[in-house]
Amino acid sequence: MKSLPKVKKFSEFSTKYFEYLNVVFKKIDKKKLNDLSIFLDLIKKEKKNLFVIGNGGGASTATTVANDLGFDLQKKTKTKNPLRIHSLTDNNALLTAISNDLGFENVFLNQLKLYFKSKDCLLVFSASGNSMNLIKAANFVKKRKGKVVGILGFDGGKLKKLCDLCIHIPTNKGEYGPVEDMQLIINHMLAHWYQIKK
Repeated sequence: MKSLPKVKKFSEFSTKYFEYLNVVFKKIDKKKLNDLSIFLDLIKKEKKNLFVIGNGGGASTATTVANDLGFDLQKKTKTKNPLRIHSLTDNNALLTAISNDLGFENVFLNQLKLYFKSKDCLLVFSASGNSMNLIKAANFVKKRKGKVVGILGFDGGKLKKLCDLCIHIPTNKGEYGPVEDMQLIINHMLAHWYQIKK
């Protein structure tokens, strides 16, 4: 995979950066993007909960996605059957209590133990796909017959094999920016798609 270019002017770099994002997007499996929209439709129809998790930039994306595909779509489409989507990255008291008492690797697992119901689903945002707290959460959901969807960068890591559906964003190791950009772009594409979808 071609890396981001080294140039002297930021204006030139910005152009090359957007060109690189286009290269990355072209490598994403579009059938799997379509499968993602079908998956979300099914969750809505069956009134299952979709829990969203991630670390760092992925945590921020989880928050944004829960808003954009939850409340914001309900407001804009007036649907009576909104997506029941919940970010597990937002309760500071709970996050710090679990991390302090049981370890950060359990920060999502223990929230799922509180809230998960049979056949609920999990959406994971990760660049490396190797964070233990994400892996433990995914294993918990799969053992309880829930579905796991990952939107993952780099080579997909260990999470790639745990996912029932994986949107792989093929990037070089360490290129967090392009991965997180694509994760947000996919969110925004879905949000606009559901606004115009009949």
